Order: sequence, then C-alpha cells, then structure tokens
Amino acid sequence: MTHHMIGKVLQSRYQIVQNLGSGVFGQTYIAVDIEQPHNPKCVVKLIKVTSNQPSYLETLRLRFLTETETLRLLGHHNQIPELVTCFEENERFYLVQEFIEGHALSAELPMHRSGNAWSEREVVKFLEDVLGILQFIHAQGVIHCDIKPENLIRRACDGKLVLIDFGSIQPIDFGTDSILPIYRIPVTSLGYIPPEQFISQTQPNSDIYALGMIAIQAITGLTPLQLKVDPHTNNIFWRTSHTQVSDYLAAVLSKMICYDFKGRFQSATEVLQVLKQMTVDKEPQTIDAEYTLFVDPVADAHPGRPISEKSSPLLTGMKVGLAANSLVMGLGVYSLVNSPVAHSETEALYKATEEYQSGDLDKAIALVKSIPATSTIYPEAQATVGEWQHQWQIAGEQYQIAEKAYQEQRWSDVLRASAKVPDILYWQSKTDQLVKQARVNVESETKGLLAKAYERAIEKDFNTALEYLHQIPENSSHGSIVQQKLAEYNQKKHIRAAYFLQKAYQKAEARDFNTAVKLLQQVPKDTPIYATAQAKVIEYSQKQRLQGDGQKIASLTPISDKVSRSEVQTKSTLTPFIRSTATSLQDLQPGNYMQEVNIR
Repeated sequence: MTHHMIGKVLQSRYQIVQNLGSGVFGQTYIAVDIEQPHNPKCVVKLIKVTSNQPSYLETLRLRFLTETETLRLLGHHNQIPELVTCFEENERFYLVQEFIEGHALSAELPMHRSGNAWSEREVVKFLEDVLGILQFIHAQGVIHCDIKPENLIRRACDGKLVLIDFGSIQPIDFGTDSILPIYRIPVTSLGYIPPEQFISQTQPNSDIYALGMIAIQAITGLTPLQLKVDPHTNNIFWRTSHTQVSDYLAAVLSKMICYDFKGRFQSATEVLQVLKQMTVDKEPQTIDAEYTLFVDPVADAHPGRPISEKSSPLLTGMKVGLAANSLVMGLGVYSLVNSPVAHSETEALYKATEEYQSGDLDKAIALVKSIPATSTIYPEAQATVGEWQHQWQIAGEQYQIAEKAYQEQRWSDVLRASAKVPDILYWQSKTDQLVKQARVNVESETKGLLAKAYERAIEKDFNTALEYLHQIPENSSHGSIVQQKLAEYNQKKHIRAAYFLQKAYQKAEARDFNTAVKLLQQVPKDTPIYATAQAKVIEYSQKQRLQGDGQKIASLTPISDKVSRSEVQTKSTLTPFIRSTATSLQDLQPGNYMQEVNIR
C-alpha cells in the first residue's frame, strides 16, 4: 500500500527511494535530495492523518508547526538527528530529517544463550550515553515514548549512539482518557513500552523504563516479552542464578523498570547520579538461588551466613535482601545512595515552597539560599526563586487592579483581573473574597439590564435594547441568553429598519412627504439601509418644500414617477425579505419575553 510513494518527488526536491516502515505516528521513508550534489540521503516522515475534517486539519497544522519547532531545537544535540525541513503538501504533513549512517543497537544485543552478554562496564557506559540524551530531551519538555533498540543507531563515523524517530506530532498523552490500542503499536516496541503509557499517563520516567529493559536484554540475552512477571506485584523477574551482575547494578535496573512509575527513578539525572557512585571495577557477584543474601558490615559476627567479599562498598552497612529471582529493596536505591545532606536540601526546597504558597516570600527565598552551591538541586532551586519572584510580582499587580476595581464597583473588571492572578495559595485566597462579592453583583446587574432590554424590545426600541445587552458583563452566567438576544434583536432591528423604509416609500407615493421623512428618521444608523434612508430624507424634504410653495403638480409628476419606479423596485425586493425574516422570527421565540417580536 505504501509502495506507490517509491520514486515520488516531494517539494520538487526529495525523491523517495525506500520504505522504512510505519510506526504509531506515521510512515517513514529514505529519500535523496536531488537538488544537492552527490544526492545525500535523508529521512522523510509522513505524519498520519486520521480525518480530512477542516477543523481536524487546522488543529493538526497548528500542532505540526509547534512540534516541529521542538524537533528543530532537539536537533541541536549531537546525538539527535537534525530537522532539515518540514512542509505540507496536498493536506499531508512531512518532516525531513538528517539520515544517520550506522546500524541499529538491535544488531549488538545478545541472542538467547548466545553467550555474548554484555559486561557490566559496557552496560553502564551504554546507560550513561543514552541517559545523557534523555536528560536533554526531558529538559525541553519532550518524552520520546518509543525508546527501543531499533531507535538507537550506532553512528558509523564516531561510534556514538543516536536517538531517532521522535513521536513528533502526536501529543504525549495520546488524548484525554484514551487508551493506546495494542494494534497501533509496532511489534518491535512491545515490551519496552511501560504500563502507564497504555492508559495515557506517560511520564518522563516512561523513557527510563524502556532504557532499563534494553540494559536487561543486554545482560540476560532475553527480550522483554520473554521475561516472567510476578503475578502479585506485576514487577518483572529478570535476575537468576546465571545472571552475571552486581547487586548494585541489579538494584539500579530493577528500580528503572518498576511497574509503578512512582517507584521508579524520577529523572535521568537521578539515574546518572546513582551510576556515578558505582564502582564498576568490581567483579559482578552471582546469587546462590538457595539463599537470600545479606551484606553486613560485621561479617565475623555471623559466621554461618553467606557473605560476598566483593560486595559493593555502598551497600555495606545496609541489609539488602536479594531473592533468587528479584531484588527486594525496602528503601529503594535512591534513598540508599543519597546522603542525609542531600535529603535535607530537598526538604529545604519543599519547606520553601510551602512558605511561598502560604505568603512568606522572604522566608521562602532565605530557605532556598541556605542550599549550598555544591548541591545537585542548586541550579533548580535558583531557577525556582527567579520564577517565584516573577509570579509574585504579577500576583501583586493583578490583586491591586482587582481591589481598585472592587472599590470603584467595576465588578466585571474585578473578575477579569482575578482570573490573571497566578496559582499562589496566598494571593488566590485574598482575591477569592473580592471574586465572591463581585459575582453576586455581576449577576444582580445582569438581571437588571436584561429586564430593561426586554422592556425596550416590547416597545420595539431594539436599538436601546441592544445598548442594554452590550452593558452586560461578559463573565455573567447569563452569557448564552445574552448572545441569543443580541442576535435576535439585531435581526429585528434590521427588519424594522426595512419596514420603516417600505412605509416611507408608500407615504411618498401618496405624496405624504412629511410622514415619509418621520419614518425614515427612525432608521437606526448601524443598519445596511441607513445611507439609502438619509438620501431619501433629503429628497423628500425638498419635495415637501416644493409642495408647500404651491408649485404645480404637473412639474412634480415626472420626478414623482421617476422616484416611484425606483421605490417600487426597492419595495418589491424588500417585501420578500421582510416576509421570510418575519416567518423565521416566529421560530426564534423561546418564551414570554418574545411577545415583543411582531413588527407589524
């Protein structure tokens, strides 16, 4: 079905030469740039379009422009393909990316029982390499959503891993409350995609899960779908007595692939910090399947217990139960390897956030400043302070505007300013009181203005009725009624204007120019026929004077005949308009307030 694209030239420049297959997000091809010398290769992605509805296409177009900006930014990283260009052709959206010469990581991974499992050093190097890329993309607010061996290319020129095939246009959560159906996922991705991604709760650490699964595959030679799952916890059994891996790295990998994303490392930075503290030089220790192994600092005190002399120094002093198939950790790796100092720094940031929310900005800033510059959370803390000061200033300004509007009884302005107050508990609670009272007053104002508008409409004074409606605050709960009445009274105003013009023509035919002028003067300014009415006022006033001067009727006849013809013609075009609109107005009457409708 996709073969019809082979040989096709897009944008008179990119010629499709090979189909790379389809993914969750669309179709991918290799193309050559026929405009460049040597015709370099590039990757062309055709984004999947599921509907041709104009509104859907417009939404997709907007998202396409936004997302391609992100891809352009990501391409600045040395290990992510550059975005060459993006374009729309025949309501289809295309991305053109740099082609990476090399081979997929899947070619390097061991096959079951092949005996070429990766060493611990190789696994750690691989993790650090890819975690560096994830750290960068997550900082840009992007989750890859499809980390798998096929999407990691070992670049031929320098041997570095390059992360390809970003989900591009698809939003991260696959839509509200939607489920990612299995049939939409390429078979190669199954097993690497974490459980939360199937129920639209994708997290940055969903990518960490996928990376952990690849590392386990490198160690065990088993693909994710070949591993067994614990029926009670849903966690994966992967470590057996044959697995050559140290307790430390095993703990790290198990935490990376925890079934519940809350139990996983929360960021690529966390995993990197943990790996940095690892001593890779130690030989991996194996587990005796018959025992639960305990690492204890006072080994001599327990001569009967099996102890590994080569256990990681970080685990010394902590009891870590290692069952034969899975690693049972009471505290989790992160709390094991983070010193109490780091813990108190994180607490300082939490406490500062509480103070900020409750209204003490100075205390919040002082707490953040207590975090030393050597701390890993120092950059984040500094950025937070800057953001807090910025938000605090906006909140203060908007509150003052709301308060001033409240004192001047401009209730609608109170609501408008309050809506712009940032999400800071202290300022929100201050504006809540103003908002409460303003809402009551807006509703009361609305009812009064509506009643006045209905009153004027009954008198067929639609112009004044519309003026009252326009005074109703836009944030009133009666918004839909107001909109309906605005449309209705506008229509009636135009019909009434046409009615006055038609009546004026009839009076002019009967040479009652005085009444004709009075009727024309009732045509409102903002109606399409106002200009015509004004021209006729001048003409009829002149005729009225001539008539008053006692001029001969004969001298008026040619003019009168001439005027009558144009007026009769206008009248004949207006009549069906009035008749049809008046009929449609019967359908517009929703209730008793509509008794004022009848124009005649």
